[in-house]
Amino acid sequence: MGKLSDIGTIKEILNKYGFSFSKALGQNFLINPSVCPKMADLGGAGQGIGVIEIGSGIGVLTYELAKRADKVVSIELDTRLIPVLNDTLSEFDNVKIINGDVMKIDLKKLIEEEFPEKKVVVCANLPYYITSPVIMKLLEERLPIESITVMVQKEAADRLCAELGTRQTGAVTVSVNYYAEAEMLFKVSSGSFMPPPKVDSAVIKLSVRHEPKVNVKNEQLLFQVIKAAFSQRRKTLLNSLSNSMQFKKSEISEAISLAGVELSARAEQLKLEDFAAIADELYKLK
Repeated sequence: MGKLSDIGTIKEILNKYGFSFSKALGQNFLINPSVCPKMADLGGAGQGIGVIEIGSGIGVLTYELAKRADKVVSIELDTRLIPVLNDTLSEFDNVKIINGDVMKIDLKKLIEEEFPEKKVVVCANLPYYITSPVIMKLLEERLPIESITVMVQKEAADRLCAELGTRQTGAVTVSVNYYAEAEMLFKVSSGSFMPPPKVDSAVIKLSVRHEPKVNVKNEQLLFQVIKAAFSQRRKTLLNSLSNSMQFKKSEISEAISLAGVELSARAEQLKLEDFAAIADELYKLK
């Protein structure tokens, strides 16, 4: 079989299995031969490494990961792609395909069973519609993983990798920063896919912190503060929190002041440490 990123090979595979793309699953197959080798290298696939992939497609990235890593476990939701993957990856004995929904799979158990005594990384071309939920699941579950290297929509990449305290910052930026250090690796044009999406993509890497960036008295409250702060991002922090949290406006005002933050500040202007300080002050009132 020819290269999996070759248009002719892809069409041959699709015809062989009578496969048609699913818009609902955000399926766009890579036809740029340089992208997946670069992702696999920068994503840390190598000797002694186990890789979790999410969304295998026809196996273009899986193929590159399998050439480098000790073992690859690839999670694919679309049942129609399982026979395709068994074909395109038939030369490898270090690949396991799991037909399932990553949001419902016990990843901690999977890692224990599939990667004993191995360092584990995640490397995936994520469907745009599920980018943030997948990333937050991987981080919130505190899995024993070293990093998460994913291709996402360019706009999502900009937000995830934004410097805190700038206009591009969103709730997900701050939340991810608590668990990991994000960096932009490289951009991928829409013409690199079949069919081409309407927007460009980018590959980012989240290096997972061994300890959270800040210490807080209550993590759940911290994330409530972050979410509430950005729920009405054009309003001041005081008004956004007052409209979305179960505290009196006077209590929130005092908490913000005691945290050393200006009452007129907006969410996008704050650092993670500021959100943590506000959450700790509010926690004293519980």
